[in-house]
Amino acid sequence: MVRRSYFMKSIVWCFILIATLGFSTGCSIKRVAVNMVGDALAGSGASFSSDNDPELIKAAVPFSLKLMESLLAESPEHVGLLTATASGFTQYSYAFVQIDANETSEFDLSRSRKMMHRAKNLYIRARDYGLRGIEVNHKGFREQLKRNPVAAVAKMKKKDVPLLYWTAAAWVAAIAADKTDAYLISDLPKIDALIMRALALDGGFDHGAIHSMLITYEPIRQGVEGDPYVRAREQFARAVELSDGKLAGPYVSLAESVCIPTEARAEFLELLDQAMAIDPNAIIESRLVNIIMRDRAAWLKAHVDDYFLPPLIKN
Repeated sequence: MVRRSYFMKSIVWCFILIATLGFSTGCSIKRVAVNMVGDALAGSGASFSSDNDPELIKAAVPFSLKLMESLLAESPEHVGLLTATASGFTQYSYAFVQIDANETSEFDLSRSRKMMHRAKNLYIRARDYGLRGIEVNHKGFREQLKRNPVAAVAKMKKKDVPLLYWTAAAWVAAIAADKTDAYLISDLPKIDALIMRALALDGGFDHGAIHSMLITYEPIRQGVEGDPYVRAREQFARAVELSDGKLAGPYVSLAESVCIPTEARAEFLELLDQAMAIDPNAIIESRLVNIIMRDRAAWLKAHVDDYFLPPLIKN
């Protein structure tokens, strides 16, 4: 509570400073003030991710994201803000647009499609902020990524992993939201380069977040030998290991990305039960995502017959 109060006071005083300088010719001073607010916002993610009220965050995040975009208009190369904006749009789109779109499809297919289209556009916006962030420290990156993705990411360092991760996550999610977009699908070699470089630099990033993403990505990955579902299961095992089994996300991802296409009904239900059994408070900074993923698991379990044939009745 003290930390949040300090954060809010910092934001208020920085806004007062920006307003005071709004009509001033001291652009450099105004930029300092903008960057101060940017630094505060870029570091504010924990106050959202540790919350226990998804509806409150759903209402609050759009304002925060638009504020970040406004500040980026004044300070377009603020790497912290670019990272936070890429991350924020990706997480907001998945948690509060794509999941709602999926769950709306059973009673309003037209609305569901519109929501999924919105989710795709938000993911693309997130991806573009991520690419901008990488470009700040690696000039010419986007152009080189088009020509030679592997060479483009070879110069990345461990400090670049958050941007590599969120850019790739948004890109993969955009494809998942619209599997008919051939233009996006043609970007898979670029996505692959981003993910694999992030994995090589810091495989344990954020409690195994890269491995969790790979559970969903392996089934659509191109040019790799072997069974994609076997690879996805290997990524799941590593994600659970790195998170000490305290995150619901990997269980839900494996259930949706592997069990449904391979018609593994019993495992699907088992994974969802494991997800719902996880204590949201096990990792405080992941409390919100655990609550959301537990709710998703409960919804999937309640709709199991929409995804699988009923089990055979033994005589």
